[in-house]
Amino acid sequence: MKKQTILGIILMMLLLNACKDNYTSTDYLKTVLNNLETIESATYYIISENWYPGDTAAMGIYHSIVKEYDNPSDTTIGSKFVKLNYDDPSILEFCYDGEMRALVYHDLKRIELDSFIINPKPVRPLTPPFFNYAKSILTYALETKDSISLNIEDSINFVYLKLLIFEENKVEFFGKAFYWPRNEYDFGETTSSYELWIDKKNNLPYKRRREMFDQISVKICKNVELNKIDIKDFKASDYFPDDYRIISYGSGGSRKKKNELIGKDATSWTLQTGDKLPFSLTDLKSKVTMIQFTSVSCGPCKASIPFLKDLSASYNKEDFDFVAIECTSRNTNVLKSYMNRNDFEYTFLLSTKKVLKNYSISSFPVFYILDENRIVRNVIYGYGKGSTDKKIKTIINEMIE
Repeated sequence: MKKQTILGIILMMLLLNACKDNYTSTDYLKTVLNNLETIESATYYIISENWYPGDTAAMGIYHSIVKEYDNPSDTTIGSKFVKLNYDDPSILEFCYDGEMRALVYHDLKRIELDSFIINPKPVRPLTPPFFNYAKSILTYALETKDSISLNIEDSINFVYLKLLIFEENKVEFFGKAFYWPRNEYDFGETTSSYELWIDKKNNLPYKRRREMFDQISVKICKNVELNKIDIKDFKASDYFPDDYRIISYGSGGSRKKKNELIGKDATSWTLQTGDKLPFSLTDLKSKVTMIQFTSVSCGPCKASIPFLKDLSASYNKEDFDFVAIECTSRNTNVLKSYMNRNDFEYTFLLSTKKVLKNYSISSFPVFYILDENRIVRNVIYGYGKGSTDKKIKTIINEMIE
């Protein structure tokens, strides 16, 4: 082989290695971050998936269209955005304009405007739009002094980034890193995991995965159009349907509506168990029946499990029976894995939108207590260890006697 050929091969190998090293270096991440910072606006199709750790299928898969605007004047997340229905982009799903968020209830033809005054927090806990979120993750990864692990891998068409954060508190991104304090309902470790998939054609992220001990979320961004819409043209009210009632957050009287169900017949239902078997309200024949509306991603709901296990064993079936209804998942695999992880055997059912509407469920947990004629006698919201236990037992004992 000629000397020139050998030198050419060696030079080519060095160039290839140099290119590969470039993709797996923090310098490459700086390039991606610089590209993100040039985005003034973006329109795209987003696929959202929510998982519970250990599950084999997503709790839910949602499709929407997002219009995202860079908004430096907003000191919270630094963005404005609107989410629209994928099948009909004229239908609003969510909106944040830098001063308030708009919560849409299509079944009630109502929009609640939350200006973050009623329930103030050190941050505004809303999930930022895709590119804003990715920018926050990369900025943190490149600048933080926290204990982290950063892994960058070069693939044929994309670069994969995995960020693990080993801090005492969970780290969330609301425009910037926020250290979420642990509370009595945090049962898992505090390691925070964030992953990005970056397209090598444009050096921009197109997929993001977030994993905490209690939930996993995945966002996939497609059909992106950059810098073709102007923030000056963005007006939240333009997306509000003319026939919807506009009210302030917290004034909708949702709990008042729930309380109005007391004294009325509980609406009948038939739902699926984790084994996909039908189970109906009419299958419960006891003097007192309790229904817990719950969520596998709800800390207080999980905290109530030891009490519910004890409660189920404390009475015979003629006097008392109990079922839990999962409200945020969309498949029965979640039910089985959640039961196994938390070691309980009481009846656990998968809800439907109709049941949630009939029982006016918008938060978790909620306990409905029915008499032998299946009339609602009491409704209890939330769970506090000890206090809620005592209240529920007192109600049950008084109804049995």
